[in-house]
Amino acid sequence: MARILVTRPEQDAAATAARLRDLGHDPLITPLMAVRFLPGPPLDLAGVQALLVTSANGARALAARQAGADVPLPVLAVGDATARAARDLGFPDVESAGGDVDDLARLAAERLRPGDGALLHVAGSKVAGDLAGMLAQAGYTYRRSVLYDARPVAALPQAAQAVLADGAAGVLLYSPRTAALFRDLVLAAGLDGFVENLTAFCLSTNVAARAGAGWRRVVVAARPTEPSLMDAVAEWASE
Repeated sequence: MARILVTRPEQDAAATAARLRDLGHDPLITPLMAVRFLPGPPLDLAGVQALLVTSANGARALAARQAGADVPLPVLAVGDATARAARDLGFPDVESAGGDVDDLARLAAERLRPGDGALLHVAGSKVAGDLAGMLAQAGYTYRRSVLYDARPVAALPQAAQAVLADGAAGVLLYSPRTAALFRDLVLAAGLDGFVENLTAFCLSTNVAARAGAGWRRVVVAARPTEPSLMDAVAEWASE
């Protein structure tokens, strides 16, 4: 059994922790971002042919503005977890790209025509990748509505500091921003030397690039999805 830090926001961390327990590990939920939905009126969907959602929090923030039944447009989700969140919130027409923003851009190109209307990206205040650039290059009109923000915590939680000092085996890193923040917080806590004992489980190569050097090992998921990341953890544990 390995002690593994789960750095996801509270809204998603519990399900990830349960998956780790099913694999026989001891997770510690360590949110590095606090998600806040931004108040405002329902979105103006005039001239929009589809919504693009790049996180489960984006789906939740959208639902906080307007009920899924009031959105008669297709929702293209970046991955399966985001798609599942959108469906659970009542959005009737949801399709998953099964990966990252590159996959989402490809799905949009397969399903939608540039002349049929704008694509509205429901997003946070910080975004990863260049979805806007990829879609613009393909001829689409891209719009973005910021419905939530994710604010970094001021310090690494004390429980996580104690686990690091006591010999945590790994940490799950889901975004480039979180990866860089984790290293900054560990350094600020005076615990950077313990990174050499940790395996960084990274959702993608972009995440791994921001995680920095000095880890005992860096493991990158074969696909940028949580099931693939769990497969990487399971493979690591079996070695």
